[in-house]
Amino acid sequence: MDCPASEARTGVNPHAPFPVSLLSLPRSLHRHRALILQLVRREVTGRYKGSVMGILWSLVNPILMLAMYTFLFSVVFTARWGQDTPQNKAQFATMMFVGLIVHGLFAEAISRAPGLVVSQVNFVKKVVFPLEVLPVVAMGTALFHSVLSLGVLLVALMLTNGGLPWSVILLPLVWLPLVTLALGLAWMLASLGVFVRDVAHPIGMIVTALLFASPVFYPVSALPASLREWLFLNPLTLIIEQSRAVLMLGRMPDFGALGIYGAVALIIAWIGYAWFQKTRKGFANVL
Repeated sequence: MDCPASEARTGVNPHAPFPVSLLSLPRSLHRHRALILQLVRREVTGRYKGSVMGILWSLVNPILMLAMYTFLFSVVFTARWGQDTPQNKAQFATMMFVGLIVHGLFAEAISRAPGLVVSQVNFVKKVVFPLEVLPVVAMGTALFHSVLSLGVLLVALMLTNGGLPWSVILLPLVWLPLVTLALGLAWMLASLGVFVRDVAHPIGMIVTALLFASPVFYPVSALPASLREWLFLNPLTLIIEQSRAVLMLGRMPDFGALGIYGAVALIIAWIGYAWFQKTRKGFANVL
């Protein structure tokens, strides 16, 4: 993608040291917010450019995936979601879909991260451009697709349950720590992907492993008690469980657990951002 001159002027002086403080992060995002929104819009529309259905594929893909997994796990394997949860296929499908959306949000942002800088050589070499926004743009695109999937889920919940619990308005608070964590990892991986190209190869395997190591297709209660605590070391487990609580069960989220998660995520985000800013002057030499 090309960068207009107006966007180039939002960049920074390449000869000045890049800020790495925690306060400089929100300042940078606020300063470049218009550029971020423009790039997210361009990326979303460009992904479906030339296709007949266009952006509707963002809705068709999760629906088809939901139908496939629902048939596989609720019909072929006759999986159940605990004794205290309704056992019809619609309930199973929506429970599972929550996990798929959360995993998809994290997976898309992380999977793309190692190639973000490598794929934008012109921005690195020829344009004074705020490279730190590239992972934010990738996260914005992932959030766009996740929100579309969430819309499908909310419609399904209204059809199957006759309405939505008031607690759905708390979902952004549940997702915020995960988005923060994913951004920190994306900054790290985007930088490492420039210097070590092999970083990109294991990410796909890790993302797939996270899908089955997360309570997407099964509840945490289905595991032996000795393994449940280990499952919560998975960064997706708490977010999936809390998302189900506010979307389907009408419960308040565990703000204590989310607060601890958010504090750790913020530290990782700052470390990732600082690492990216410290190493970015070497990008042009490698690329």
